[in-house]
Amino acid sequence: MSEHALDVGLADFQQQVIEESKRRPVVVDFWAPWCGPCKSLKPLLEKLAAEYGGKFLLAKVNSDDNQELASRYGVRGIPDVRAFVDGEAVDAFSGALPEGEVRAFLDRLVPSPVDAMRAQAADARRAGDLPGALQRLAEASKLDPAHIGVRLDAAEIMLDLNEAGEARRLIGNVADDADPRVPQLKARMQFMETPGEDEAALRARIAADENDLDARLTLANLLVASGQYDEGMDQLLEIVRRDRSFGDDAGRKTLLSVFNLLDGDARVSRYRRLLSSLLY
Repeated sequence: MSEHALDVGLADFQQQVIEESKRRPVVVDFWAPWCGPCKSLKPLLEKLAAEYGGKFLLAKVNSDDNQELASRYGVRGIPDVRAFVDGEAVDAFSGALPEGEVRAFLDRLVPSPVDAMRAQAADARRAGDLPGALQRLAEASKLDPAHIGVRLDAAEIMLDLNEAGEARRLIGNVADDADPRVPQLKARMQFMETPGEDEAALRARIAADENDLDARLTLANLLVASGQYDEGMDQLLEIVRRDRSFGDDAGRKTLLSVFNLLDGDARVSRYRRLLSSLLY
């Protein structure tokens, strides 16, 4: 028997399946000795577990001896195969599938070389090694030049390096709905490309003329680019309040870009309400 396949029961399911799945995918095969299809699927899974060399663990559960586990996971017929990742069941199939379909099921679980390189790049980025992170992403791009995730990962790092132009080249014509990060990255680029202006001079212009909306807009962009989101959004709301038509609705449109940038931040809901109160 392969070291990457083992029999599991109720007593060790938590350790061998739930906890182990936080380190690598675990494939649970619910089977029984009397089950005809199980007699072809189980050996196939064992063969593939050995072939994949530890990229996943095969946990074989005799459903006759472990009816509580079978009931817990809603097993109604066997063979029943469940995949666990990070302690949760994430995919499943039932019946004895052809080898090609079983391989496709496993390949959805097991990280590809590109995914492994992206993970290494993310670790390097967190450690502050941005050149190392970019090197790993460059290697990943050679394996899959069209991989959107690799391009977006690289664009994020280029923005960390204040290279908005290079980030824009990497994103290219990637559609906004191709990945949730795309609108956020485009928003970051927009604010990073704000022309250099003196904050004190802009504030002085506004103090001298509260209707200097051009100064307010430039100041808002400057504030957002430096991470002063609340005050930046306050300036944009003030532009909307004073003149909705200014700059072809620049106050509202820029505020929507900030919402994209802060996607998931609790402040977005609050400022959306404030914007709605001005518009309607």
